[in-house]
Amino acid sequence: MASESTAKPDTSITEHLHELVLSSPDVEDFLNELAQVSARNLSEPGDEIMCAITLLRQRKAATVASSSPEAKAIAQLEYEFSETPSLTASTMQETINVPDAQHDGRWPEYSTAVLAQGVRSVLALPFQLEGGTKAALLLYSPRPHRFESRIVEFAEDFVGQTSLALRLAVRFAHYSETAANLRATLESRTVIDMAVGIIMAQNRCSQQDAFEILKTASSTRNSKLHDVAAIVVNSLGQGPARTHYDG
Repeated sequence: MASESTAKPDTSITEHLHELVLSSPDVEDFLNELAQVSARNLSEPGDEIMCAITLLRQRKAATVASSSPEAKAIAQLEYEFSETPSLTASTMQETINVPDAQHDGRWPEYSTAVLAQGVRSVLALPFQLEGGTKAALLLYSPRPHRFESRIVEFAEDFVGQTSLALRLAVRFAHYSETAANLRATLESRTVIDMAVGIIMAQNRCSQQDAFEILKTASSTRNSKLHDVAAIVVNSLGQGPARTHYDG
């Protein structure tokens, strides 16, 4: 809990998150758990806060994780406006505190939207990530001036400790996606090579000529090269291979 006696986040949190990096099936699952951990550690008895995490990766859809359905609904607002506390925090790499959305004029449309959700104060803290990846921890409270300097300092320490785990989770996700893409490419390449070999055997032609036949079939049928190659390979066990394509 973020109490007066708590000077720094518990180091066991970091250990727990590092274990989650290894056990989580994907980065979204990890982020949801991180949001839960954040809510538990940054709330106080009888005064719970809602937590959400926004993640922006290059060429990837925006990811929103949360400690509750209510927090997720509020966090979705971060992507409905061009300027929000989350985007400002992650872009400028600085903590953004909205003491009272009712009297904050920096993001008028956003403030109106969160007020409609019953939120009065917002705290956005950037994670320190790599490359073009940006993420922020968002804290919401129905009480104005909820995030005083003591809470802000504690939250910044918490984000500092958890940033490494998030960097690892994003990096692992990138490696996993790259490996999956490579496997798909290799599988596609294998099917195409097999089809070319079949066409060469059936037509007694060169590898280049066989590949051109496959490309022509792909273009004529308006189908992907891999799909046409799969037809050729599958047809081998169902009678003569179809190596002559007339459309």
